[in-house]
Amino acid sequence: MNAENLEPSTSTSNRVARVTMMEGVGARVVRGPDWKWGKQDGGEGHVGTVRNFESPEEVVVVWDNGTAANYRCAGAYDLRILDSAPTGMKHDGSMCDSCRQQPIFGIRWKCAECPNFDLCSVCYHGDKHNLRHRFYRITTPGGDRCAIEPRRKSKKITARGIFPGARVVRGVDWQWEDQDGGNGRRGKVTEIQDWSAASPRSAAYVLWDNAAKNLYRGGFEGMADLKVVNDAKGGSFYRDHLPLLGEQGPGSRSGPGGLAIGDQVNVDLELEIVQSLQHGHGGWTDGMFECLGTTGTVVGIDEDHDIVVSYPSGNRWTFNPAVLTKVNSPSTASSANTDNANITPPPTPFTVGDLVQICSDAEKIKLLQRGHGEWAEAMIPTLGKIGRVQQIYHDNDLKVEVCGTSWTYNPSAVTKVASSDGAAVGNSSGERLSALLKKLFETHVTGDINEELVKAAANGDASKVDEILSRSDADVGISNANGMFAGHTALQAASQNGHSDVIKVLMKYEVNFEIEDKDGDRAIHHAAFGDEPSVVEQLQRGGADLNARNKRRQTPLHIGVNKGHIGVVRILLELGCHPSLQDSEGDTPLHDAISKKRDDMIQLLLEHHADLTVTNNNGFNALHHAALRGNPSAMRILLTKIPRHWIVDEKKDDGYTALHLAALNNHVEVAELLVHQSRGSNSNIPNEESKGKANMDIQNVNLQTALHLAVERQHTQIVRLLVRECCNLNIPDKDGDTPLHEALRHHTLSQLRQLQDMQDVGKLLMGLGTPGADKKSSASIACFLAANGADLNIKNKKGQTPLDLCPDPNLCKALAKCHKERHSPTSGPQNTVIIRNDQESLQECMVCSDLKRDTLFGPCGHVATCSLCSPRVKKCLMCKEPVTSRHKIEECVVCSDKKASVLFMPCAHMCACDGCAALMKKCVQCRSSIDKLVPFIVCCGGNPPPAPQPPGIMNNGSRDTTKDVQKLQQQLQDIKDQTSCPVCMDRLKNMIFLCGHGTCQMCGDRMTECPICRKSVEKRILLY
Repeated sequence: MNAENLEPSTSTSNRVARVTMMEGVGARVVRGPDWKWGKQDGGEGHVGTVRNFESPEEVVVVWDNGTAANYRCAGAYDLRILDSAPTGMKHDGSMCDSCRQQPIFGIRWKCAECPNFDLCSVCYHGDKHNLRHRFYRITTPGGDRCAIEPRRKSKKITARGIFPGARVVRGVDWQWEDQDGGNGRRGKVTEIQDWSAASPRSAAYVLWDNAAKNLYRGGFEGMADLKVVNDAKGGSFYRDHLPLLGEQGPGSRSGPGGLAIGDQVNVDLELEIVQSLQHGHGGWTDGMFECLGTTGTVVGIDEDHDIVVSYPSGNRWTFNPAVLTKVNSPSTASSANTDNANITPPPTPFTVGDLVQICSDAEKIKLLQRGHGEWAEAMIPTLGKIGRVQQIYHDNDLKVEVCGTSWTYNPSAVTKVASSDGAAVGNSSGERLSALLKKLFETHVTGDINEELVKAAANGDASKVDEILSRSDADVGISNANGMFAGHTALQAASQNGHSDVIKVLMKYEVNFEIEDKDGDRAIHHAAFGDEPSVVEQLQRGGADLNARNKRRQTPLHIGVNKGHIGVVRILLELGCHPSLQDSEGDTPLHDAISKKRDDMIQLLLEHHADLTVTNNNGFNALHHAALRGNPSAMRILLTKIPRHWIVDEKKDDGYTALHLAALNNHVEVAELLVHQSRGSNSNIPNEESKGKANMDIQNVNLQTALHLAVERQHTQIVRLLVRECCNLNIPDKDGDTPLHEALRHHTLSQLRQLQDMQDVGKLLMGLGTPGADKKSSASIACFLAANGADLNIKNKKGQTPLDLCPDPNLCKALAKCHKERHSPTSGPQNTVIIRNDQESLQECMVCSDLKRDTLFGPCGHVATCSLCSPRVKKCLMCKEPVTSRHKIEECVVCSDKKASVLFMPCAHMCACDGCAALMKKCVQCRSSIDKLVPFIVCCGGNPPPAPQPPGIMNNGSRDTTKDVQKLQQQLQDIKDQTSCPVCMDRLKNMIFLCGHGTCQMCGDRMTECPICRKSVEKRILLY
């Protein structure tokens, strides 16, 4: 044999090797039997990702610990494949009989003792099915089966790496800017997810320490966005059952239809059909006529899985595998007869090219298919149809092309078309098949009844749908009405597009409402996607489950909220769907509505009794979520609808309340709502009190109050708010530090940083260093705290007072002076400083905080910003009304000595000072009568100055009596709240769970978990 004949096979082998390598990129691997590289991988069981192949013998792997190196994958095998699902490897037509994954991605495990029983890798290594049973390992679709020993006595290894619970930092392929908070910042993996539908288990969901969260690649296309710092366990696996990376070499690779290099093949189809099938697979030329009726040899399988066939003339042609039929060579046949002289397969009445009709009895064919290719639900559309025999296997099983797909059938499950009319049928069938193929390539219609049905439903053609389902050659009823095309049923297509008439027709044929697409979405989900409230109502009348979950555990209500379809949300709630079910991240529709800033949906959900105490997977209830997102309008609605006052102070697992979160993230408006009474759009008129008012002195797990957090982050406005509302300034954290300790420590650190830049020790020690003109500096906060009562002598656990942490003598003097002035008898009452600082903060611009407010907004009459910031404000920052006019407040037009400070109503002009305004009856600007004078501080959102009390009127007047009555009413309401059932709110609480919470007996009997703490109900105790 000369070199010329060897060359094609060598190039073919290289090409197939390239395909194999391409499909292996992204696989998750562990060390193999020939490993000799120490602990590069992190140790036995640690996982890595195949990044790329340097050659057919060498592969590059990035381990989860960040190490990247080359390893052997031919001759010596350094690696085993733990999971090939991230590569997109899937076994079409298969389904895991444990978790119901369909198709199976990655390695397929087929039980050798149970008929038609498959497991995916997760279930196989998770000990599903009988551990005594032997399995076949099928690494690639259509690949050879490899018999595996029973799992019962096999060794298991724990996988470690990037799994839920692992601590990670950015990895080698990071390209997501500073989502993690900056280089070196850490996060926690919460879940392994799919980067795309075609690449399962190829990404990790990470919650960063800065509270950001997102999905990152861990296997998708070989990318590794993350590197593990503290690894986590990812379950166990049977080490010796895993395939070796590279052992599935080019020689063992087979192409579609079971074709492999060296096979003898024929082209048995009609010319017109062959020409049609060749579209997109190399095409057809006149020179290919030699292929018709001539046997060729498979010499290659290219990257697109097309087959390269060599003919005796020396020509090579590329074919669509559906065109070719495998034939046995005489030598092979004689060899087989010689080796198995006593085994003669029974004669078969079928030949390649015969037209056969599939059995139409579903139950019968399921029995006949056992051991003969098995049965798949996707074969239902082929029942009773006519197909063509493509191949006859050695055991006489038939490969039949029917309904545009090829299936393996027991010869007893098909019937050959009678010879008396065979020619006629063959011709008509051939003509029909040819016409359908033309249609396929010209109009993209295959002739599949399911495709016709789904397309007609999507287009709203009710008469066409009815005609298809009532055809004489169709099995009228459930099987056709529920058929799928492109992953969707006709009902799903009609629901998303709002075709009520089509849905009525489908319901006539007993359509199944609960069939799921590949994402787990049912027809009711599709109606929510398409914003079709009327369809939702129609499906509900037909019996559809309004609380159905998809694969992300989302209900139609979740989808309606996320898509912003208020009509769908309203109708779902009116029809009685559950308003507080959680998705895979634990979020309820209320969480989603807060994230989307849809106040109308929040209001609607709460009116239908959505539970705002339900926490998501990160421990955030609705109040926490609104505080975290900085959504004041949502917080305002939640506080007016809160069922129990203590919910405002509900803690997360880390002890953070909603106020902590608002203080940490500098959400000033949210914090004001939590610590203030709720006010209407006009700040001059107090509105109804909110039902909840946050406790400002609650501590988290580190014993920090909201003030600690605000001081630590230098959020000046939050600090002023909390101090103004009289929070405790001297609560120590776990280290004994008060907020003043924290402020001075930050001041010292900032000075030291400046020292590194300035290299001027003298200025630092003399207090002459420039801490900056920034009013939010820690020094300003420290002085403010000292002026309002912070203790300068309290010691932390290291025995340090706040002043011990401050090396700046000038600042120490300033702190002592502020503290002394506060306690000086000449300084007036204790709250004088607080009032002064309150008024100062109300006069600062709400945008820049640098200049004072001097612009009057119309028509609301509020003063919120300085004249420089006012053009950027489209809505009033205080009442949210659109701003139609802006007038800078100038000096008094009467005396010209003072600045104008009184708003005249109803004309809404501010043109006079306090003294001059008191003498006026008409506005000097427009000559309108003055009905009311509004002081400047009230226009800024403050309280009007107290009116002088007449002598003899003390605090026991009628106003205080009213407050006493209100207090007693509140106490009575609290007693009712404590004794009434928290679920129905109607009956008395007479049943207690072991967790300490309780309900009424009627509600408690129906519950499996506590509605308050979500613990499982183990025992119910009745109260008498």
